This record gives sequence, C-alpha cells and structure tokens, in this order.
Amino acid sequence: MRNVSLRHIETLQAIAAAGSLVQAAAVLNLTPAALTARVKGLEETFGFRLFDRLPTGMRPTKAGQAALEAARTVAQAVREFDDIVRAVGTGEGGRLTVGAVSTAKYFAPRLIAAFLRTRPRLDLRFLIGNRDATVESLRGGEIEVALAGRPPRDVPLETLPLGTHPYVLIAPPEHRFASAHALQREDLAGEAFLFREVGSGTRTLFEDFIGDTRIRTVQLGMELGSNETIKQAVMAGLGVALISAHTVAAEVETGRLICLDVVGLPILRRWYVVNRSDRALSPAARAFRDFAVQEGEQFLPRLPEKGGLEPGLLGI
Repeated sequence: MRNVSLRHIETLQAIAAAGSLVQAAAVLNLTPAALTARVKGLEETFGFRLFDRLPTGMRPTKAGQAALEAARTVAQAVREFDDIVRAVGTGEGGRLTVGAVSTAKYFAPRLIAAFLRTRPRLDLRFLIGNRDATVESLRGGEIEVALAGRPPRDVPLETLPLGTHPYVLIAPPEHRFASAHALQREDLAGEAFLFREVGSGTRTLFEDFIGDTRIRTVQLGMELGSNETIKQAVMAGLGVALISAHTVAAEVETGRLICLDVVGLPILRRWYVVNRSDRALSPAARAFRDFAVQEGEQFLPRLPEKGGLEPGLLGI
C-alpha cells in the first residue's frame, strides 16, 4: 500500500472518466502502454482488479468503485492542503496569536475585527494580560505580535508606533479640585491614590509620577488589579488615579469621571506593535503588524474635550 501515490489516484480518475485506456493516456500525456503498465502495477499492489476490460472500454469493478470514492476524498484533501498552504504562505489563512497588555482591550478587539474582515480564513487567537505576562508570552514564543505601551528592553524586538497614548489623573465629578486649573503636584498631597498591581505598565508610570520629591507626602491608597476596578473605585469616591485616557473615554464623556487639570499632565506615551526581531514573522503576523501600524490609530478611543485638558496635548 505504501507504493500508492497521487499519480495512481490521478490514473484511476482519468480512466474512469474517459472510459478507455487510449483516451485516458491522452489526457495524462502518456502512451497507452505506459498507462497499462501503471494500472497493472497498481492492481498488483492491491492484489485484485480495479477495472474490467470490456469491448466497450474500461469499467470499474466494485473494488475499483471503492477505490475511486476514496480517491475523490484524497483529491479533495489534497486541494484543501494546497489551499491551506497557499493561504498560510500569503498570510490569508493559517493561525496567528496576538497578545496585548490589558489596557489595550479598549481598542484592540475593534482593530483585530477590522483586520479579520480582510482575512476571513485566518484563525486568530487574542491573549490579554498585564505587561509582565505579555512580555513573557512574547519571550517564550506563545505570541508573535503584541500591542504594548512600553516595550521591554531585555528582549530583541522590532518596535513600530501605532498611536499616541495619553495618561490622565481621574477623579469623581464632585471632587474638590473639579473646577481647579493648573494644579501643581504638591496640591495633591493628602489625596488617596488608587493604582494598579506590580507588573502593569500603568503601575510603573504611576511610580514615576509619584517619585518626585514634591509629592512624597501623597497618601497611597489601594492597589487594584484592573482598570475597571480602579474606575469604579474612583467613581465611588475612594480616591484619584493616574490611568490611560483610553480606558476612561466613555466615563468622561458621560460625566461619571473627570480629568483633573494638573501641570505636567497628560503624560504622553505611545502604543507600539512589537515582535521579536530575532525570529522570522509568519506572513499573517507581518500582515497584522502592517495593518496595525497603518490603520491602528483610528481605533483608539477619543477623550472628549472636557476636564480642563488641552485637547491638542492628548494627541487624539
């Protein structure tokens, strides 16, 4: 059975379709003698006849009919194989895993959905985690491309900008500084701050923000594990928080949160599309990276022009 090849399957189908060795040989660009030898060899391999030789031509035996049915299945599988390989090779199909830091969940799903509309045959997995978890997945090869705000320095990376990423200080609308302008960080002394867990990019930025000697008197508040929890806690009046403007666009627009006007804010960072520079990208990963760089900024949330901020500084 190991001697059976796609060439034999092609032979079976050609003879069954043509009904004669001579016509099938012409279709296959073979001499009748060569085709006869091929059929004979195949029948010897199986140990039984596949065609009855009749005055009117070649007719499949029952075994031949079963072989033809199996051949059709194999031929279809070969076509699917060819389609899949070509799709993977062009980036139109195959499998791709994209990672994103948790803050990116406010725009990444729409970006990915738009990309998939251009490649409906692609099987794309989307993994969200904090910065440390996303970096580890990129380092270990679990993901090919990541959306991140602060690329790591201990991994060889190719880093391309996606769009501006501002951070603002949010408070409940009834906060004592709701109407204040040009607050200094010293004015925030005594405020309860809410901040993300260790390992998140927002936490690192927060630590840089409070690290200035002018705000050493700030009362640190609760450490929370998600931006959603932080937003709810701020709306409940438990404190203020430095947070990505992209995570609070909807709440600011509806008046459930405000952005305090503090000198030095917003802090402007950027979103990046990153991939390992020491590993070859698959065509699908390269296509996603290029799409994110070219089209990604339009999917970033837009913060309303309120809260005491100058819209031009936000870059959105």
